[in-house]
Order: sequence, then structure tokens, then C-alpha cells
Amino acid sequence: MRAALIEAPGRVALTTVPDPTPGAREVVVEVAACGLCGTDLHIRQGEFAPTLPIVPGHEFAGEVVGLGSEVTELRIGDRVAVDPSLYCFECRYCRSGHNNLCDRWAAIGVSVPGGAAEYAVAPVANCVRLPDHVSTADAALIEPLSCAVRGYDVLGSRLGAEVLIYGSGTMGLMMLELAKRTGAASVDVVDINDDRLATARQLGCSRAASGAVELDQPRGWDVVIDATGNAAAIQDGIGRVAKAGTFLQFGVADYATTAVIEPYKIYNQEITITGSMAVLHSYERAADLFATGVLDPGVFISHRMPLDKYPQALDQFASGVGRKIVVEP
Repeated sequence: MRAALIEAPGRVALTTVPDPTPGAREVVVEVAACGLCGTDLHIRQGEFAPTLPIVPGHEFAGEVVGLGSEVTELRIGDRVAVDPSLYCFECRYCRSGHNNLCDRWAAIGVSVPGGAAEYAVAPVANCVRLPDHVSTADAALIEPLSCAVRGYDVLGSRLGAEVLIYGSGTMGLMMLELAKRTGAASVDVVDINDDRLATARQLGCSRAASGAVELDQPRGWDVVIDATGNAAAIQDGIGRVAKAGTFLQFGVADYATTAVIEPYKIYNQEITITGSMAVLHSYERAADLFATGVLDPGVFISHRMPLDKYPQALDQFASGVGRKIVVEP
């Protein structure tokens, strides 16, 4: 089958690899669409994936075309979205319910071959059947939405919160949509990309600006979310948290990224700084939300490209052009 392959840091190619064979409790999915994500850029840089080469792609959906010998829950022809998370279920964190912090954490498309290919293998437990009205190709959005749902689980936002989001790419826009539905009094968005800010306005943010200083809110915001992973945005955002407020590190930063905090201010103003890592008990809920129309795929997916263009798609994503880019094998 055809597949994209991150061969080494900085090197991506299209190649042919053997068709996958399912284990007893696995299925083979013919991929309809696979989304690109900041994690893919980190893998291309040589981070995250313990060994290269790797077939990337952890945001995907498709049709079941092969069944393992012990699979009874799904049938050939079922359309599914796939949770890429792979846990050991044995370590201290898995046994305490923090599976996303698993000591042996792995993921389809990060640690094992993923959905940037014609076919991918997934455990049957990771597959969520799609309702008839949901497009298979659009369902690649469920995985990033599940990360956003996890982010709001961490926040536990109270009603009437004033929210500031750094970044209006796919993840920032998803956080915007969820903030509107979790009782926020206002949701402001900042981004240096004018095209992306225009989408935030289209989706109904309260205010949009190229920097928080333009928004004139000296007391700060109750909830500040970084959806960029950018050091300057993170540093600025930490300083914009109101008293008794919360800063959520949601964007994926480079390993070397650092920020300066003021411990006395954190103590004196009871500021919380927290993070949200990937997916945790949130994939099925995201699939249910997606089925209700919480996101408009026509807004969120800006580019659909063939698998053969995966290297170019990754370059385009890295340049900040568009919103969610998906490849369709």
C-alpha cells in the first residue's frame, strides 16, 4: 500500500509498505481522511517518535475492511473514527485513571504506523462507529476535538468566565467553540495570522486582536489558554491571568521552550497553571458532540489533499497557511 513515511528528522517521503495484518482484537481501516497536527511537525523534527522511520497520522477515520479473529463488535463496511491512544493498563498512572500519562504511552501514528496511508490497523476498542449522517472524511476532526474536550475537563470552567485564547488555528478554534458552550461570559482570541483571526470572528468570538495588549483588560482573564506552543505567546499569556484564574498549556511546545513565572504572584493571587495532554476518556464524548454539529467541518477543514501530497501538506501546515489540512488516501 501507499504510505507517507517520516524517514529521519526533516525527511518525509511517499513510499510503498506492506499491507497491514490485524491482530486477534484489531481491525484494518481503509483510511478516508487523515488530519495533520502539530505533533506531526514534532515527529518530523525527531521528537516524540522513539524510533524513525514512522508512518504518521493519528487523526483519522475510515471504513473497516479487515477483522481480527476475535473481533465481534464491528463488521466489514462499518465506518469508524479511531482513537489513536495506546496504553499499557498496568502502570501506576493507568491504574489510577491517568492513562494519558502512561509510563509506556504510545499512539497510532506516533509510536506505531498511522493513518497517513491507504490502510491502518487499530484495536477494536479504539474504534467508534459513525452515525449515518456523519461524513467519514469529516470525522478525522474527532480526534483533535477529543483533545479539546480533555482540555475543558482539566479546566472545569465555571459559568461566566472571561476566556482568552492564544491561537486561532484548528485547536484554538475548537477551544473557542467549546468555551461558547461551557457558559463563558466572553471569549477573546489573539493571533498574529489575520486570516485565522477572521475565522475566529466568523465563529463568534467576543473580540479578536493580534495581541492581548490591544484588548485593554488590565485585570486579566479568568481563563487563559495557550493553543500555540509558542514561547512568546505562553510567556505573555501567563501574565494575563486574573486573580484566582487559570492558565492552561494546551498547545504543544518544543522540548526546549521555557517561560518565566513569578512564584510570589502565583501564591498571592492564587493563580493555577496546568496542562492538558492528548486524550483521556474524551474520545467517545467528542464523537457524540461532533455528531450533534458542534463543529462545522466546512469551516474547520480548509484543505483536502491527496496522500501523494503529504510532504507538501506538512510544509503548508508548518507555514501557517489554512486551518485543518487533511489528506485523503
